[in-house]
This record gives sequence, C-alpha cells and structure tokens, in this order.
Amino acid sequence: MDILSRVIDDIEDAALAARLQHQLDNKTKPRGSLGRLEALALRLGIILGTEAPLLQAPQLVVFAGDHGLAEHGVSAYPSDVTWQMVENFLAGGAAVSVLARQHGLALTVVDCGVRHDFAPRPGLVIAKVAPGTADALQGPAMTEAQCRQAIDNGARLVQGLPGNVLLLGEMGIGNTSAAALLMSRLTGLDIADCTGAGTGLDADGVQRKVEVLRAVLQRHPDARAPLQALAALGGFEIATMVGAVLQAAAERRVIVVDGFITSAAVLVAARMQPAVLQRCVFAHRSGERGHALLLAQLRAEPLLDLGLRLGEGSGAALAWPLLVSACAILREMASFDSAGVSRASAATVV
Repeated sequence: MDILSRVIDDIEDAALAARLQHQLDNKTKPRGSLGRLEALALRLGIILGTEAPLLQAPQLVVFAGDHGLAEHGVSAYPSDVTWQMVENFLAGGAAVSVLARQHGLALTVVDCGVRHDFAPRPGLVIAKVAPGTADALQGPAMTEAQCRQAIDNGARLVQGLPGNVLLLGEMGIGNTSAAALLMSRLTGLDIADCTGAGTGLDADGVQRKVEVLRAVLQRHPDARAPLQALAALGGFEIATMVGAVLQAAAERRVIVVDGFITSAAVLVAARMQPAVLQRCVFAHRSGERGHALLLAQLRAEPLLDLGLRLGEGSGAALAWPLLVSACAILREMASFDSAGVSRASAATVV
C-alpha cells in the first residue's frame, strides 16, 4: 500500500499506560524521583506496546540533498559541502559518525538528491530523485511526482531496515531555509520567527535570508496542504524523511527526532497523519532560531538542551543512551515487593 494512503493508527492505550505507571511507581525509589526518565520510559512502553520495552537494532539514517535555493546566498557554505560531508560521513570522520560508533548505532547515509555521483559502497543508499531541487523562487522546488517519489523512497528504505528504532539525521546546504519555509507555511508563524543563522550567517546574512524566504512564500501562495507545501518549498531529503517517518510510524518503531530540519519533516508527516507524533521522541532543543517555536507547535518536550545546531543526527545520537536507560529501568529495576524493601523506607532510598 502507498504510504500516503495508509492510516497511521492511534496507539494511546490507557490500560497499558496505567500498568506502566504502576510499575514505575513501585520501583525501589521515591515515587517520581527519576523525573523525566520515567515519562520517557512510559512513552517507550506505549510506542512498543509492552511493559518490558527493548530497543533493538537502532538505525541512524542521514538523509542528504541539495537545494536550488542555495544559489541565493541563504547559507554561509557552498552547495559542494553537501557531497563533501556525505563522503565524510562514509569515511567515519563526521561528528555523527563518531557518535554512532560510540553508541553502537548502525549508520546509513541516503543520497536523496545530491549534486554529485557517489561510488557505491557499504553504508550508502542511492535514492536520488534528481541532482538537487529546483530554485523555489522561480517555481516549485519539486514536482508533485518528484515529491511522491521521494516519500516512497523513504518508506521503502525503512521497510528494508531491521530493528524497532529510527534515529533521524540530515545533510543539505540550504535545508534550514526549506525547513523554515515549511514551518512558516504549515504553522502560520511569520517567516522571520522561523529563520535563523543556519550554517553561520551573520545578522545581515540572516536578514537577507528572511527576505529571500518571504519572497518564496509569496511566490507559492496556494501551496498550503502538507503535500503541496512540501513539493513547493521542501527538499528531497526532507521529503524522503517524511516517507521514512510515515513508514516507521506505521511499523510502530520509535522515531528519535534530531534538530530543526528533522522536526520540520515530522511536522509535515504529522500534518498528514497526526498519530505520527505518538511514536516520536524529540532528542534536543537546538540553537537554531525557530526550533523552540516548532517544538512548541508539536507540543514536544525535548530530552536535551545543549545549544547544538550541527544537525546530522548528532543530537539524536547523544540522546540515545537516555532511551536505553529508560527501558532498562522498566525491565531490570526491582520493585519493593521483589526486593523485600519496605515502602515506608522509600523516602530514604537514594
């Protein structure tokens, strides 16, 4: 079935949530003393549908693509950096490569639409729709057919991956612009509130970027439905990510959302299928202007706030051990009864 035609089911389960909460409340600790780790454990139990959640074969996927809009100076770096960073990922030298190795995360890089031809090798998936999107100031960034193809590519990718966790990452010079455009159009927030420095623009550069993006929105006044907005304003890597998110949600995988661009992809997916958000864990609040507002729109409470603005999936990888710990607490921590500890002693448990 076409992933765009599939309904993502509501997985809220009051009975399971009550059992999970009872389980957490009866661990050998003062009630609620593990703070937000307990809320994370409950969420993971709900997503995986069990009182003993186990995260298996986590897949960190970096979606890469180039943007026609980059020629308008919306980034401090040239488009060639996209393919150069893809090579860096594959060579193991990028931040996300280091973090994936450290935490035992399988790393896959997907060429969704990079202006470069890569030699086939392990860890690289070629799912190129075209060598970069078109200039959104001149017309739609993608045709609807291209957008649907990218979404389908993302869904097929996830279908072929093992495990029950998808961690999202991305790479694409100009993609903070695409994310800001999608955020503004789908939330109604002013583009200036959605736009930040990206790869490192100064204040004047950010102002020019806002002017370009405002002109793009004016160029596409009728692109308001999620799929229309994605095609007119988005990037191939974002559209491929949307397909991956929808498929992961349909398969009831845990979706670990990284920063601003991945959150924008989740926004699009959630506007199509609201129950997608039930499967998401938001890794961090990035330093990119607009991300805090976007998280608020998604009613998301991120796990970390480290001032990160690298992307790549680096924040998702850094948050990963918290998910592992939350599941371990549910599965392995003793209850008062099993440990023979008096509940009256709970206040003294440290």
